[in-house]
Amino acid sequence: MYTPPTDRYTEANFWESFDNAEQMVNMAYNQMYSADKMWNDEALSDNVFEGRSNTDQRSIRNGTADPSLGLFASEWETAYGGIKTCNVFLANIDQVPNVDPSLKAQRIAEVRFVRAFLYFRLANYYGAVPFFTQDITLEEAKTISRTPKATVLEFIHSELDAIIDALPSRDGLVADDNGRITKGAAVAFQARAYLYESNWQKVVDYTGRLINDQATYGSYGLYLNYADLFTAAHEYNEEVILDYAYVPSLKMWGKLYDAAPLSAGARLNAYAPVQELVDSYLMLNGKTIDEDPDYNEDNPYVNRDPRMAATIVFHGGKWTHFDGHEATIYIKPGTGGTDTEKADVYAGASSNQTSTGYYIKKYYDITATLTFDAGLNIIMFRYADVLLMYAEAKFELGEMDASVWSQTIRAIRERAGFKTDAALEYPTSLSTEAMRETIRNERRSELALEGLRYYDIVRWKAGTQYLNGYVHGAKFANSNSSYIQLDNRRFDESRDYLWSVPRAELDKNGNLAPNNPGYAN
Repeated sequence: MYTPPTDRYTEANFWESFDNAEQMVNMAYNQMYSADKMWNDEALSDNVFEGRSNTDQRSIRNGTADPSLGLFASEWETAYGGIKTCNVFLANIDQVPNVDPSLKAQRIAEVRFVRAFLYFRLANYYGAVPFFTQDITLEEAKTISRTPKATVLEFIHSELDAIIDALPSRDGLVADDNGRITKGAAVAFQARAYLYESNWQKVVDYTGRLINDQATYGSYGLYLNYADLFTAAHEYNEEVILDYAYVPSLKMWGKLYDAAPLSAGARLNAYAPVQELVDSYLMLNGKTIDEDPDYNEDNPYVNRDPRMAATIVFHGGKWTHFDGHEATIYIKPGTGGTDTEKADVYAGASSNQTSTGYYIKKYYDITATLTFDAGLNIIMFRYADVLLMYAEAKFELGEMDASVWSQTIRAIRERAGFKTDAALEYPTSLSTEAMRETIRNERRSELALEGLRYYDIVRWKAGTQYLNGYVHGAKFANSNSSYIQLDNRRFDESRDYLWSVPRAELDKNGNLAPNNPGYAN
C-alpha cells in the first residue's frame, strides 16, 4: 500500500495548508511583472538606446529580429509560467480548509487579476495567443491553437469587472498589505486595457471612477514632489495605485549599475536616454524647443521642464551620491577637473561611458548597495496616468475643454513645477492635431522610463513616426559641433506592431501557425 511521504508536501497534502496557498499567491505576484520587464519594455521605445551589445530589444528596433529571437521566447515562456501558477491555484483553492470566505474571495480575485495581466501582455505582443483558463497537459499544449486577440481582451474586461467587488479599497489596506491588488488597481487596469483598444468612452468611464468616486475605489491624488515618487522613502504614497514590490536584501534589482553615472559607482553604461527624449521636454514657458527663440542648442538644459532633471542625468546636472553628498556631473567632452569628474565624459559610442551623452536618474535608489542592488518598488499604475488617460479620451471624444484641461494636464504640470500662465492655461488656439500632439507629449514627459512608451506608440499606430530613422545623442560629436548619430532604426508597418510567435513554439505545435505577418512559420 502506498504511504505518502511525511518529509515533504505532495499533491495529496499540499492544499491542506493555507500557508502553502499563500505561497502560491505570492508566486503569482512574483511572475506578474518585474523591474527587468519594465526596463526591457522601455528599451523597445524611442526613449532609450542600448549601446553595449546587440540586445534583443535593439534587434527588434533595428528590424533584424526573426522568430528565433530569445526575447520572443522568454516573454512567452514566463507569461505562460505565470498563467499556469494562477490556473493551478484557482483549481485547488477550494481544498484549503478553514479559510475565511472573504479572504479567499480576495485571494482568488488577486490571482485572476494577475492572470488577466499576463494575458494582456501576451495579447499586446503577439496578437492571437493560446488561451485557456484551466491547467492543460503537455499533450494539450502541443495541439492548442491561437485564440483571436479580441476574444482574449473580452475575457480580460469581464474578469476585471467580476473581481472588483472582492478586492479591498486602498483606504482599507493595513500596512502589511501594502502592494496588494485593490479595487483601484482593477479599475486602472480596465482603463489601460480600453485605452489600448481606443475605446474612449470606456476609458472615461473607468478613469472617472477613480477621479470621482474615491469613497468606493480609494483615495488617490498627485504626490507633492515628482522626483520623490520614485524613491524608497516615499513608497506607497497616494499616487501609487499598484506597484511591484521589492524587499531590501531579500528581493532586489540592479539595472542602474549599468545606467547611472560612472562617477557614482556604476560599472559601465549599457542603457542611456536619447536626444529625442531630451528634446521632447518643454521649456518652462510651455513652448517646445522649436517654438522658443531663447532655446540655445549649446546651453540646452536650462529653463526646461523639471521632470527632465528628475528623469535624466545631463551635462551639468546634479547627482546625490550614496553617502549623501551632491555632485555636478560632467559629460561634455573637454570638461571636468578631477579624474572622478572626468569619469562620465562622453568618449564615443563604444566606450564604457554613455553612448548618447546622458545617464538615467529615475528610479535611482540612494538606499541601494554600492552595486546599485535596490529594494525599490516599481510602479505599475499611478494616478497621473489615470489623469492622462482621461484627458486623452476626452479629447478623442471631442470633449476636451478648460475644465478637463485644468483637472488633468494643468494639475500634472503644476506638480511638475511649471508656474507661468502660458504653460498652465488651456491652449484654446491649438489645432486638433496640435492638441493631440500636446497630450501625447505630456504622457511622454510624465511617464518616461516607466515602461509605457512603446505601448503608446503601438496603439497610436505611430511606429514609422517614432521608431524609424537614426537615434541621436547630445551635441558632443565632432568636437561638440554635431549631434551623436547612432543606430538607423527600421520599423515595418506591415510587421512590427506584433511580435513573432517563438520559433520553438511553432516547431512544437503546428496549430500555432500561421505566424504573424512578416515572420516565417
